[in-house]
Amino acid sequence: MKIAVIGGTGVYNPEVMQDAQEKKVSTPYGNVSFLHGQYKDKEVYFLARHGSKHSLPPHKINYRANIWALKGEGIEKIISTAAVGSMNIDMKPGSVVLIDQFIDFTRQRPITFFDGEHNEVVHTDFTEPYCPQLKEIIAEAGKNYKFDITNKGTYVCSEGPRFETSAEIKMFRSLGADLAGMTNVPEVVLARELGFCYATICFVTNYAAGISEDILTHEEVLEMMGNNIADIRSLIMDAVVLIQGKTTCHCQNKPGRIIVDK
Repeated sequence: MKIAVIGGTGVYNPEVMQDAQEKKVSTPYGNVSFLHGQYKDKEVYFLARHGSKHSLPPHKINYRANIWALKGEGIEKIISTAAVGSMNIDMKPGSVVLIDQFIDFTRQRPITFFDGEHNEVVHTDFTEPYCPQLKEIIAEAGKNYKFDITNKGTYVCSEGPRFETSAEIKMFRSLGADLAGMTNVPEVVLARELGFCYATICFVTNYAAGISEDILTHEEVLEMMGNNIADIRSLIMDAVVLIQGKTTCHCQNKPGRIIVDK
């Protein structure tokens, strides 16, 4: 069983794995570097979404290269992490949300492997963007932690790297969004296009603009993450242990295809 974890630089810890080694691979979209090792009976791949030195802003991450590289390694399941701001007062800072829907407000990112230029045009179903089976496994692992865990929520992805205005947050809330972030799209889209089981652990670091009376600073986000990173790491690895080979989801179903006229 091969499992990938995609997250911020602080999420992965080489010390939890046996024989941890850095591996670099080349893809049609660019080069990718990740950490590979053993954790109990699983092969685990840690991919730092923003680069090893956290030098890539959300809109410049090479999402296509990352997902393509993991597919080439024979990985079937991806657990991703995301720090988010909350627009829902019931999803408090310090809590965890396993999102089940997203709204895409990105503007300039390559969002698909099927661009119609060199291959088929593919229309992928996104009624259920995140793997329900993988979400249940993470929720089960989370029962042993102090986090308040919600197994449902709508994530809105903005372009970044700036935080959202209070007017934007007001609009997102009116559309039914609960959480705001900058990295989950197109990552979730690309993962589904290649047939991964994919789920995201959203850690709420703050209330979004206009929800809190205070002005948000990046330092507050880092402080909240720093205070909880050890538990987040443990939650991920406990979920990895619970993952088994049998799948009952439909994540690997092939999407409908339309052949482009040549």
